[in-house]
Amino acid sequence: QDLHLPVAVPKVSSSPSQEFPADWSIKTRILFMSSQPFTWTEHLKAQEEAQGFAQHCRATETTLPPSVQDPRLSRELRCAFQQSLVYWLHPSLPWLPLFPRIGADRKIAGKACPWAQDEALQQVLKNDWSVSFTSLYNLLKAQLCPYFYVCCSQFTVLFRAAGLAGSDVPTAAIAPTTRGFREALRSIEFSLPLVEGSRTRKRKISEENLETEVADGLREGSGVEDADEPAPSDDEDESFSWLEEMGVQDEVKKPDAVSIQLRREKQEVQVDHRPESLALVRGGDTLPLLNLLINCRSLVAVAGPQAGLPPTLLSPVAFRGGTMHTLKVR
Repeated sequence: QDLHLPVAVPKVSSSPSQEFPADWSIKTRILFMSSQPFTWTEHLKAQEEAQGFAQHCRATETTLPPSVQDPRLSRELRCAFQQSLVYWLHPSLPWLPLFPRIGADRKIAGKACPWAQDEALQQVLKNDWSVSFTSLYNLLKAQLCPYFYVCCSQFTVLFRAAGLAGSDVPTAAIAPTTRGFREALRSIEFSLPLVEGSRTRKRKISEENLETEVADGLREGSGVEDADEPAPSDDEDESFSWLEEMGVQDEVKKPDAVSIQLRREKQEVQVDHRPESLALVRGGDTLPLLNLLINCRSLVAVAGPQAGLPPTLLSPVAFRGGTMHTLKVR
């Protein structure tokens, strides 16, 4: 559905099979509310915790009983809860908060960063990160990893396997982007779905307005000669034929090619750092994107608290160089 237009709120079904659209943005916390207490999630036994880790590493699908009388006594439920808290991260530096990376300078400032002035150490970190990144991509292509995130200091990349989000090929979404980064992507086929959707909406509204004007003109008996006029387009150059009809074409200064180019570039820059700047890469172009990100110098900050620190890789499954972490539960 159109994300920019208000829609009627559907009635929520009480059936447990109700499916909701996936929210692919990553958060720092989530709140669950229930009429029943969550005391069963506290103080897991050592065996339950170990079983949960083993089930996660083996990708075991847990089958829960249809009804649980007392959750505190349900070992299957408590093990499955532990299993669902696990995620994998690279690099893993216990003294540094590595997510989120956008706007994390204050949290990282003052922390020990021995690689900040050591280029050799920075290269070692980058090489190790490249191996982990490639490992995740190979898992994604083999459909052994459904998705993973690359969290940089300026933007985030979401890689999704084929079969997710209504796509039969792997996809990669990058947001937010800038004009400079999009220029670096010129060798890769990509789209700006939110910008293109906005243009489609504007064109549709323009056509609807034109149809309304034509209908009103017909009712007033004004004829239909205006109905053949095409809807205005943002991408077309301005026409100055009306100046020639008036005979003042030589007296009015027309915008030169440089002015037209600057106007177009201004429109491109206006979406920078905004949600509309999201770039989508599909299919086989995700591999060149992988290589571009590995070799992209701007991917790693050269100054500030995050200088020399590779992007954070987040994955729901194990990968080469990944470190197991668990979400904190209160």
